Amino acid sequence: MALSTTHIISIVLTLLIIMSLGVLSGRKVKNAADFNTGGKSAGALLVAGIITGTLIGGSSTIGTAELGFNYGLSAWWFTLGASLGCLLLALIYARPVRRSECTTIQEIISTEYGKTAGLVTSILTAIGIVLNIVAQILAANALLGSMFGMNPFWCSAISVIIMVCYVLFGGIKGSGLLGLVKLGLLYMATVACGLLAIKMHGGLAEFYASLPKVQYMNMFARGFGTDFGVGLNVALGVISTQTYIQAVLVGRSNHEAVKGCLFAATLTPPIGFFSLFVGMYMHIYFPEIAAAEAFPSFILHFLPAPLAGIALATLLIAVVGTGSGMALGCGTIISNDIYKNFINRNADGKQLLLVSRLIILLTLVLSAAFTLGNLGSAILSWGSMSMGLRAVVLLAPMTTALFLPGKIHPTAAISSSVIGVLVMLLGRGLPLPFDTLFLGLLASIIILLADFLLGKKR
Repeated sequence: MALSTTHIISIVLTLLIIMSLGVLSGRKVKNAADFNTGGKSAGALLVAGIITGTLIGGSSTIGTAELGFNYGLSAWWFTLGASLGCLLLALIYARPVRRSECTTIQEIISTEYGKTAGLVTSILTAIGIVLNIVAQILAANALLGSMFGMNPFWCSAISVIIMVCYVLFGGIKGSGLLGLVKLGLLYMATVACGLLAIKMHGGLAEFYASLPKVQYMNMFARGFGTDFGVGLNVALGVISTQTYIQAVLVGRSNHEAVKGCLFAATLTPPIGFFSLFVGMYMHIYFPEIAAAEAFPSFILHFLPAPLAGIALATLLIAVVGTGSGMALGCGTIISNDIYKNFINRNADGKQLLLVSRLIILLTLVLSAAFTLGNLGSAILSWGSMSMGLRAVVLLAPMTTALFLPGKIHPTAAISSSVIGVLVMLLGRGLPLPFDTLFLGLLASIIILLADFLLGKKR
């Protein structure tokens, strides 16, 4: 990308402001409770900021524009699935999760099924989270590399520094504050670019007339199993992700928590809608570019330099915000469910805060290390597995723990997670027209259902 001095100044200033807000948000954090649940004092808007700050990232913007470049409307399924996940969280899971008075999904599971179940699900979930962070760092590296021409090492270092400032100091409330700032910037960038693309091409009717309808005007262009599967995969992943459960717990009341989830469900789809039209516009007028460059290239071509710099910095923040939110979830899981249960049962709030921050830092550094060399390109393909892996490990046992207490044997709960993951991974070698997440989830549900029916018979 050809960046002018104005572009660079605008990018750097935007990033410095965001990073400074992240550092300043940590002034009131004194212990693990402040860091992980923010004292359970947040209003609906802050709850929505925590959710969207992690949920709306590179896949919702750059990735959606890339898929829109190649397939059109079917690119919308990622953000539609994210919205569906927030809706399910609000209507079904928010109140039972808050009623459990647990801090993590693993704590919900271990309270019902024992510490072994909590340990197994913590380890499997941490692996899935690391894969997701790796994918985000790779996306950030690609954006930084294309903008500044830096080598992967320095791109990774800068990505980690931004992520550290985003979440390490302020914890869940800091993540929510920056999530709201990020959401506002993303709305300005995506809506402005999307409307500009639609206007420059002559309106929605012209898009319909200019592109092959079967491929670009079809919500299931890649097949129902693939496209709807993406949406359902994301929806189930939202319910099964620690960061979004923490967001529910931060709310000062059930009403505020539910309302925050509903706000997030409403705010997410427009980001994807306008991003995919940017991708389609670039396909029509610049078909020779790489699809992944559609959104940043549009910004550089058609926005004034100061606004383009802010928009490019916002895309970078969108990517690192997702990675840092995942790292926050990983830190909470390991400090609460592994360190406190198996290493130091007498740890106080300050000790747990220190451990959480060290785990976040270690997770980010380790993830960045995986992006270097040949291993990074292999792990990029595993990024799509991350959300599915978390759903297979956690969704079914968490649901039975919340809604069927005392009805499932602990051995069945552990088996459902382990066997579900094995089935999902083995299924990836088969030519299936849908995501293997659903195979793993089906196996997990069958195990728990069989145990429930046998328990009733006993």
